[in-house]
Amino acid sequence: MDLYNLTVGGSPLLISIPHSGLFVPEEIKARFSALASPLPDTDWHIDRLYDFTQELGATIIKANYSRYVIDLNRPPDDATLYPGQLKVGLCPAELFNGGSIYKDGTVPDQEEINSRREKYWQPYHVEIAAQLQRIKDKHGYALLYDAHSIPSVMPRLFEGKLPDLNLGTNNGAACAPEISGIAFAAAKNSKFSSILNGRFIGGYITRHYGNPGNDIHALQMELTQLNYMDEKTLAYNEKRAAELRPVLGSVLSAFLDGAKSVYSPPHTAPTQGLMPKR
Repeated sequence: MDLYNLTVGGSPLLISIPHSGLFVPEEIKARFSALASPLPDTDWHIDRLYDFTQELGATIIKANYSRYVIDLNRPPDDATLYPGQLKVGLCPAELFNGGSIYKDGTVPDQEEINSRREKYWQPYHVEIAAQLQRIKDKHGYALLYDAHSIPSVMPRLFEGKLPDLNLGTNNGAACAPEISGIAFAAAKNSKFSSILNGRFIGGYITRHYGNPGNDIHALQMELTQLNYMDEKTLAYNEKRAAELRPVLGSVLSAFLDGAKSVYSPPHTAPTQGLMPKR
């Protein structure tokens, strides 16, 4: 099984889908609890929901391995992203609802975590860095859109029901406001509720790669799953998705248009390295 699938497009847009993978190596799967085996915390059907983005010329990288094997949106040192809130680790040991992922006595130790980071985490990030560099070399700037989804109600993680569209830019540090503002306006101009830098401000991918000063602008989108699937059966819902997909297309088009307006005429800032630190 390939670690990820990559589709290369010609536009300045790179879409990362790190949490929709379903593959788990047998030696890891054998240690999963009955609750974890169905992989309940997957970002279900995100690749299907966004399959229209090839028409936008987007480059798409999609992880094939489950987030229970490695969480690609967590820092390599496993530092917490949201101080004071529940931590989801690099190799998570608990489900979002609090159940155990592993059978008793089989939780990965630090040596195994280090090994998984090198085997599964590092290649994905090397590819993101390489694609951003390629895009920036071609266009003078690059846009990174990190695509996620989550159940609309998760009491252990947050109170009440989440907004439908949760956009994050690390409180403005990962994307120029004149670009994120246009993308957010497209989200607001829809029937879906939306928020910018609310409960989700962006994970490691958004925070690490988003660097407006280096002409890399990153935006995370956390969708509530009820708007494109059945949260109980986990089945994709064509009717709901058909209403959501045009809105996502508008957000992505606005993301591209906002950057185009900023970088016209083409910007030619000096190139900086993007490779992740080991």
